[in-house]
Amino acid sequence: QVQLVESGGGLVQAGGSLRLSCAASGSGFSINAMGWYRQAPGKQRELVAAITSGGSTNYADSVKGRFTISRDNAKNTVHLQMNSLKPEDTAVYYCNLDATFTAGRYNWWGQGTQVTVSS
Repeated sequence: QVQLVESGGGLVQAGGSLRLSCAASGSGFSINAMGWYRQAPGKQRELVAAITSGGSTNYADSVKGRFTISRDNAKNTVHLQMNSLKPEDTAVYYCNLDATFTAGRYNWWGQGTQVTVSS
């Protein structure tokens, strides 16, 4: 069993910063990648940023240069530092875990954390 615990969402003014964190707990799996997705009202869920176990990163074009994803392998934790936030970054942000268990490879989702950027 895996549990993802997210923290760090909130309300911030445009131009401000927030830091999201997601900790994965459990046993019997190895992590392939962790990442953050977001879903705004009326829109599809989209990738924001992801980082593999080897440290390779991938960012949505809309956040490149403003957001930074990092990972603490020892703590199975991923962080998303969000700078220069814009109102269009407003969404529910979901942590994603791509992990391999003995039974196969699975994706897990966090419960989501709201990020609201006011203009």
